[in-house]
Amino acid sequence: QVQLVESGGGLVQAGDSLRLSCVVSGRSISRDAMGWFRQAPGKERMFVAAINWSGGSTYYADSVKGRFTISRENAKNTVYLQMNRLQSEDTAVYYCALDRGRIGIITTVNDYGHWGQGTQVTVSS
Repeated sequence: QVQLVESGGGLVQAGDSLRLSCVVSGRSISRDAMGWFRQAPGKERMFVAAINWSGGSTYYADSVKGRFTISRENAKNTVYLQMNRLQSEDTAVYYCALDRGRIGIITTVNDYGHWGQGTQVTVSS
């Protein structure tokens, strides 16, 4: 059974940084596409960042480009989201996602088969 567990969220001030982690159990992620999404209250779940199987290719939503960095350590079965220069608009629950056996970049919610429970990020202005 594949499980994803996010951590690292919290309450920060605008301009601060946070690093989210997503640890996967139940399978090796070395051949899996991974991504981060976020969902603000009353809004749809939105794409934030994606990374291919090796970490050699990444893709970002325009709203976070240049501020957020997605990375992965396959040996630790972990994906990260480094978030710098946080803004109040970044406040949301952040979710990690995995799609088994697909090695490229995936940016759509419906194409991911496994999700974590989410971690809250709150940015005060």
